[in-house]
Amino acid sequence: MKIKSWLFLFITTLLIGIVSAITVGLILKFPENSTMFELLLYIFGLIGFGALFSVFSQMGFFAYLTVHRFGLGIFKSHRLWNGVQLVLIAVVLFDLFYLRYTSFHKEGDSIVNYIVIPLAILVYGLIIAYLKVKQTSNVAFIPTLFFITVVTILEWVPVLKENNALSLWMGFVPLMLCNTYQILMLHRLLQKNNQKKPIAS
Repeated sequence: MKIKSWLFLFITTLLIGIVSAITVGLILKFPENSTMFELLLYIFGLIGFGALFSVFSQMGFFAYLTVHRFGLGIFKSHRLWNGVQLVLIAVVLFDLFYLRYTSFHKEGDSIVNYIVIPLAILVYGLIIAYLKVKQTSNVAFIPTLFFITVVTILEWVPVLKENNALSLWMGFVPLMLCNTYQILMLHRLLQKNNQKKPIAS
């Protein structure tokens, strides 16, 4: 990827992280009865939070691209590497349920509350993987599903440990939107770069 394309991806992803964090932060916890200065201070905090998770998202994205290449090199086959990724998807989704349940479950809590999040992430990942396939090829399905589920959950771990509803959603929404944007933009940027290459004489 060319520097110009990388800068475009970085800046636009950063903006998505910031805007989504501000939106979620104001919806979930609007600072009522606060002065204008306090409101601006709160918004600046949300900007920092969104920018931070946007950077987490971008680090995870490029880390996965590297790991994906290593995986293909080690297993020498898309089918075998896809199988490994499917196993990891199942393990991480189960761990998300099991670890949260064993760590934060209280008497009277419904187990459904701990199943919904992993299930919702899986469904969302399947939808994005389907869209990626429609835009590229069938080969992209498992890598996209893996990135949207496994990588997003790993990036989400710092706030998962707190089990605070506000922090959970303020971390999750920017991460998921940034990851979705990056995985769906990658092939477009690569195609654009390839179209600009001079034809060899």
